Amino acid sequence: MKKRNLALMTAILAAALTACGGSNASNETKAAGSDAAKEAGSEAGGEKAASTGKELRLVNGKIEVDAQMKELAAEYEKETGVKVNIESMGGGIDIQGTLKGYFQADNMPDIFVNGGANDFKNWEDHLVDLSNEKWVSDTESAYKDDNGKVLGFPYTTEAIGLAYNADILEKAGIDPKSITGPESMKKAFETLDSKKDELGLTAVIGYVAEATNLYWSTGNHLFGVYEDAGLKRDDTKYIDLLSEGKLDKERFSKYADMIALFNKYADPALLVSGTYDQQIQNFSAGKYAFVTQGSWIGATMVNDDKEQYDAAGNFKVGMIPYAFEEGIDTIQTNSPSWWSVFDNDNKEESMKFLQWISEDKAQKILVEKAGFVSPFKSISYVANDPFAQTITDYTKAGKTSAWHWLNNKDGLAQNALGVVYQDFASGNLDTAKFVDTMEKVIAQYYAG
Repeated sequence: MKKRNLALMTAILAAALTACGGSNASNETKAAGSDAAKEAGSEAGGEKAASTGKELRLVNGKIEVDAQMKELAAEYEKETGVKVNIESMGGGIDIQGTLKGYFQADNMPDIFVNGGANDFKNWEDHLVDLSNEKWVSDTESAYKDDNGKVLGFPYTTEAIGLAYNADILEKAGIDPKSITGPESMKKAFETLDSKKDELGLTAVIGYVAEATNLYWSTGNHLFGVYEDAGLKRDDTKYIDLLSEGKLDKERFSKYADMIALFNKYADPALLVSGTYDQQIQNFSAGKYAFVTQGSWIGATMVNDDKEQYDAAGNFKVGMIPYAFEEGIDTIQTNSPSWWSVFDNDNKEESMKFLQWISEDKAQKILVEKAGFVSPFKSISYVANDPFAQTITDYTKAGKTSAWHWLNNKDGLAQNALGVVYQDFASGNLDTAKFVDTMEKVIAQYYAG
């Protein structure tokens, strides 16, 4: 190890890393616990390839699919004789901090999770360039650095859009396709509010602006709607402006009107003090027509909230764009994080494994058993997840924008934006003050 690299990583390790983005994506999907590099699961039936004596180690950031990842590893070992050890982390684990400790101890995994530009910057000069790999041409979700070099393998696709209960909208006589801008959105909300009793609704929308534990929902995901909604996937004009500490005031003012609509029609009991569990459980129980969370809630609905979802009739769901401007017609999709290959003696074997992961047999396991939505165009499997078909339909129609909030300045959501959303929801700010406060807070945060 070069001394300059050791010094660099020691300095980085000393810095606090805010827990947001894909490296802690399990926080956002309600995963919990950690698992330290156990052996892959039991062998699948059939002929097993002779052991090659080769082993790989992969750090997975989604503890909730630990068992499926180990099944995947067992299948790969059966086919190739190469053993893949899965080390799953989630919940409150600081994955990047743990990885930096591994680096100092000369104990780096061969493949590991990164959640955006800030994470990738931790590993400059230590990652393998994957640009020439076969799978790259089969996806739009690979992570590329500022120079266009592919450094991250996408293992699933998640979506951010305004999720809805299709059965409730149908009963209310509302076609979700008719909601194409602020006026039609407002009209739909007013109609639902007038029919709350007959529809069995507690509120039109499940929106929670609590800043301590749900800052990531407002300050990352919903703020990311301002940054990317309606844009082509490679359009970074608003994230570029943000890097200068600036907002596009005209666009953000229209966005603020939408957030004001959510404040007005949200469940007042949860608006500034609710939890993720309460928000999703109430949506699962049919108490809200809309909810401001992403596609990851599908797994919560059919697992943790199965009793409530079953009682509500296992209603159909969908997503519409956050159309705060007329004509915004995209939902935002991306890999929540990526797998990178550490530049070591195992890099060739690691790249072979990732290529295998992108192909039919591995994708079948990840889609059908882990509930992932494949980021690869050649794969036709659709997960048994309430939102999987919606993501597939938008993707095939070319109606997706990327999300760039992973590239926001470290800690922006937790330390600055979340509390502004909460103040707006609390009534401490009107819409104009919300816009002005956001401008000031962002300028100060980026100047710091």
